[in-house]
Amino acid sequence: MLKALLVAAAALLVATPVLAQTAAEVDQRIDDVLGPHEIYTAAISRIQEALKDRDIEKLAGYIGYGEAIKVNGSDVVINDEEQLGAEFDTLFNPKVIDAVVGQSYETLFVNQDGIMFGNGELWLNGVCDDDACQFPFVTIVAINNQ
Repeated sequence: MLKALLVAAAALLVATPVLAQTAAEVDQRIDDVLGPHEIYTAAISRIQEALKDRDIEKLAGYIGYGEAIKVNGSDVVINDEEQLGAEFDTLFNPKVIDAVVGQSYETLFVNQDGIMFGNGELWLNGVCDDDACQFPFVTIVAINNQ
């Protein structure tokens, strides 16, 4: 009987949604873990707009050309905007676009690995050129489109 109650309680906890965060709490989490939230907030909005509009030029600013991006766990290198355009539909399929465009700021997951959209369909993080990291270059670091 006790085992059945524990299983039922565990199932209830798993099914219960996490309490919503406020935008201020997300801002603070980004500040604490990644750097100035203003930089990330601007990037988040711009990436959401770029994917919604399928605007490769706008999205290009968040691709580290020549640097590996994890795509479904494998390293993929996008060398330039032309290659990004050619591979856009494969990389940013409807699953990824829906996850990013449908994500509200208050429901973003933030940790030391970056900012996660959806269930990990897209991850952003900042690349810094010094230890202070006051002005990180926000880039897409992972795409999970399967």
